[in-house]
Amino acid sequence: MTTRLDKRFARLQAEGRAAFVTFTTAGDPDPETCFDILKGLPAAGADVIELGMPFTDPMADGPAIQASSLRALRNGMTVLKTLDLVRRFRESDNETPIVLMGYYNPIYRMGVETFLSRARDAGVDGLIVVDLPPEEDDELCVPALQAGLNFIRLATPTTDDKRLPAVLANTSGFVYYVSITGITGSASPQAQNVAEAVARIKRHTPLPVAVGFGIKTPEQAAAIARAADGAVVGSAIIDQIAHDLDENGKAKPGAASRVLAFVRSLADGVHNARAAAAE
Repeated sequence: MTTRLDKRFARLQAEGRAAFVTFTTAGDPDPETCFDILKGLPAAGADVIELGMPFTDPMADGPAIQASSLRALRNGMTVLKTLDLVRRFRESDNETPIVLMGYYNPIYRMGVETFLSRARDAGVDGLIVVDLPPEEDDELCVPALQAGLNFIRLATPTTDDKRLPAVLANTSGFVYYVSITGITGSASPQAQNVAEAVARIKRHTPLPVAVGFGIKTPEQAAAIARAADGAVVGSAIIDQIAHDLDENGKAKPGAASRVLAFVRSLADGVHNARAAAAE
């Protein structure tokens, strides 16, 4: 079955450009501002949207995304409300792929079968669940694939050639290469190192490789877009949201528009990267 992710990456490949993948946390800084940002992301240049499911212990995430999860949880965000955001988004956009990113505990609590059914019905295209290794594929990965959802796996600088086949075995949609060791937002990737890592992964899989962690500026995004099939930006967008909160932690008037303007600057970096390199 061809998914929205498959179609989007195939189209971008035909156009000769990399994907710009954005990450925001569902319900941050509040449900309505979050939705205003979410529905504006495609027009701001997002090719794929990652939507974080808020969790109390996001161990792979740095301070910015941890804080966004806590803001969302304080505002009453849940997995069901996250799926409602996706459902609202699908009322006006049936093409942009949405990937839910998060941790297994909330899915386990809901029940895998129930979660997958509700996610598919809401219009979710794929999952990134960072605390389930390949050895646990029967837990969620295989059922997700059987339900028609892509399951995106993370590869890291420490994932060697011996480990890669296990990581890639049931991966679909794209491979998410974590360009640095550590947590999100903690350092910036080096383009040459990324290019070498992407080439190594591609020796093992025909899937697109998107690179994330540490991309903060249009220039960094452009450098990654020249080396990979996609550039993922999360913490920098979350930082922009946090900068537009007042002293009470509420979104300032016009916050969504300013966040989307920042997203557009990153998207321009990604989308113009290869054209600039060819000149």
